[in-house]
This record gives sequence, C-alpha cells and structure tokens, in this order.
Amino acid sequence: MKPVYFIGSGPGDPELLTLRGARLLQSCATVYAFPPFGESFGALLAGKNLYDPFDFDFEALLERLQRQRQRQPVAFLVPGDQTWFFPFQGLIEALGDDAQVIPGVSSANAASAILKRTLNLSGVCSRSLILSPRNLEETSGAPALESLAAPGVTLVIYMNHLPLADLVARLRKGYGRDEPIALLQQIGLPGQRVVRGTLDTIEALWRTPGACSGSKTGRSDLILILVGEFLTAAVDNSWWDLRRDREGFEAG
Repeated sequence: MKPVYFIGSGPGDPELLTLRGARLLQSCATVYAFPPFGESFGALLAGKNLYDPFDFDFEALLERLQRQRQRQPVAFLVPGDQTWFFPFQGLIEALGDDAQVIPGVSSANAASAILKRTLNLSGVCSRSLILSPRNLEETSGAPALESLAAPGVTLVIYMNHLPLADLVARLRKGYGRDEPIALLQQIGLPGQRVVRGTLDTIEALWRTPGACSGSKTGRSDLILILVGEFLTAAVDNSWWDLRRDREGFEAG
C-alpha cells in the first residue's frame, strides 16, 4: 500500500508550499482539498482526481483511501499545517504508519509576515495565546475569553463564531482598555482582506467600503484575528547594542 501524505499547504497561497510538499504533491494522482484550496492550487492540481474530504463520512473516506492508495500515494492539502485546529487527526490515527505529515506555513505565520510584526514582541508581550472562541465555549471547564485577554497578551483567534460586536465587547472587558486589533480574511486566497484598527474603531473600519480590497463576507474560519500591543508598539532597540557588548563583538 502507498502512503497518504498530509501536506501542510499554508493558508492557501501555493507559493507558500514547501519544496518537499510540492514534490510529494506531484507524485499523487488523487488529492483531497477544501474548495478554496482546490481553486488557488489549480495549476498544481491539473489532471489530478480532486475531492472535497467533507463530501464523505469518516468510514467511507477511509475505505476510499484504502482502494485509492493501492497503486499510487494520496495527498491531503492541509490548511496551514497540523499544529493548530487540524481537521485530519482521526484519519492519521486510523492510517497509522501509512500516514506521513509534512509541515507547512500556518495562517498565524502568514499573518505575522503580512503585518510585518512579531507576535511576541520583547518588552511588550509576556505571552502569546492561540485559541478559538468556539472551542472555549464547547469545552467544559475552559476559561472564558475575557479571562485570557489581558495587557501584555497577544491573542491569535481562529474560527471565531461570535459577531464582531460581541467579540470586541468581550475583548474590551478582558483587556480593560482600547487595544490594537487586526482582521485578516482569506489569507493567501483571492480576495485577501486586511483591516487594522483598535477595539474602539474596528467595527466601523470593517464595514467601511474601500478600507481594503476583497469581499466583506466569508466563512468565519477564513478570518484570523490578532489582538495586542505588538501590532503598534515601538521597538526598543537598545537590547541590540547591549547584546553586542555582552557577547564581545568588535566593530569593523
């Protein structure tokens, strides 16, 4: 039996595919991908048998994979990679050693690059948290979103199911002040949209036509939300010379 590759494919931009991922994808005649990826990766998927994995229930999908990989390996294009909110963990466990996971660029990595900001800015951020409000609500005993939002904390919010006004109100309660926020929609896909503001201004900016390119509609899981001082804080560059002096580097 041939392997099944779970290829971390970034947020949807084929140029963020790793060299290893591209090589393994090329070797597969059958590929499972969610519709946005089937479109954005179209040039790399030409001539392949393409399926949406959620068109099949779990057991039926496993049976299909067993048949399809008798002759050639099969690939799944994984949004981001396996690190956060991975939809295929059950398949990997069922396939065991026949499953191979290829790391990719997560949406958080891509968002950081788009914003040109490090998420854990030294001297400003004490910690960075990646979370889903939906998962918090569905998990018994999980902390409330408000208790995680605090000065010095960077929040990276996936799969937000709350209306923007409700989310902002809860973040405002947690941070206790106005705080920088960025909304990134359809990262790496056609219609990518990036809006930056603060908790006090983001609702108006998000609704304003022409504030940025792209559609103002879309599935909640295609919107990544980043909150925290890291978005606007000035960098203290004094550490650079302190480190240089401490480590004994010489000029010239």
